[in-house]
Amino acid sequence: MEKWYLMTVVVLIGLTVRWTVSLNSYSGAGKPPMFGDYEAQRHWQEITFNLPVKQWYFNSSDNNLQYWGLDYPPLTAYHSLLCAYVAKFINPDWIALHTSRGYESQAHKLFMRTTVLIADLLIYIPAVVLYCCCLKEISTKKKIANALCILLYPGLILIDYGHFQYNSVCVAS
Repeated sequence: MEKWYLMTVVVLIGLTVRWTVSLNSYSGAGKPPMFGDYEAQRHWQEITFNLPVKQWYFNSSDNNLQYWGLDYPPLTAYHSLLCAYVAKFINPDWIALHTSRGYESQAHKLFMRTTVLIADLLIYIPAVVLYCCCLKEISTKKKIANALCILLYPGLILIDYGHFQYNSVCVAS
């Protein structure tokens, strides 16, 4: 029973650190013409929502690959599409083809940060907890310590929460 209490504390610490990082600025904020990683992820949602699948990876008048062309594997593209459906429901301007380029707002920034957090809550964090709990021949204390180290790994936290990426989900899958 104590193991689950400690694992819950570890997860809460991991979530707190993640959200704290997300409160800061990001590279490319307000800097045209590319606007940084935030714009890349937003643009991928725009492309996956508005174009047929067969056009996602090819240059066209609607998909200029020089402007944050989709260069991640298809599973990531479908994740962008899923996020885009939610974005369209909240505010269609966030993913409007062509006119949403460089779109930056506090509401959309919160949305993008939240999508990273939800992806971690649904996929990455459960995978880490399950992995650590299933480790054989090590003590409960070491399992908890492993989970803490994995969940506080600064590389993934800074990339995912500082640059609007979803690399933790890729690691877990």
